Amino acid sequence: MSNPKKQIIMNEITFWKQNKLLPEHYCDFLMTLYSEGNNEPESIGNAKNAVHSVEKRRKWGIATFFPIIAAIIILLLFTIQYEWVVIAIAAIFAVSCLMGAIYFAKKNNLLATMLQLATALAALGITLKICTAYFAGNNVMLYTLLIVNCVFWLLSGIIMKTIYFTISGVLGLIVIISAWIYFL
Repeated sequence: MSNPKKQIIMNEITFWKQNKLLPEHYCDFLMTLYSEGNNEPESIGNAKNAVHSVEKRRKWGIATFFPIIAAIIILLLFTIQYEWVVIAIAAIFAVSCLMGAIYFAKKNNLLATMLQLATALAALGITLKICTAYFAGNNVMLYTLLIVNCVFWLLSGIIMKTIYFTISGVLGLIVIISAWIYFL
């Protein structure tokens, strides 16, 4: 067996041993078998280079990227003076996150969830920016747009069978309708 393939296998065995996926004596036997009895440091595998470990780190890196971008866009929604530019950028971001969520829905559940949340946050930011920019002081329009947003979350939760959208939609509707009744 060639050396790179052997090193990959030894990295995986080290990963298994550190994460207790196999009993320690099995891993020791496999390491001795693949290292051909050598216990030299260069022949011992590195768990950080294991395929599963690298993929896991990459998934978390990608999954944290989109909420950070969503937070930046929401921050921009309220700091830039030209409303239509910010709304257009946020809308493009929301649509691209939605398309990414649809694409990754079958392949990568964590990334799809993060993209769905980024889309929901961007949509909320867009509706709030539209309300504050074009309907300033009109509380009826604010409550209406927030209710539309919560209904969108509730329907998304029911259709996609996601508990976090269903709960946020129901709680949002309860809070907004209660506030509307209280402040009327």
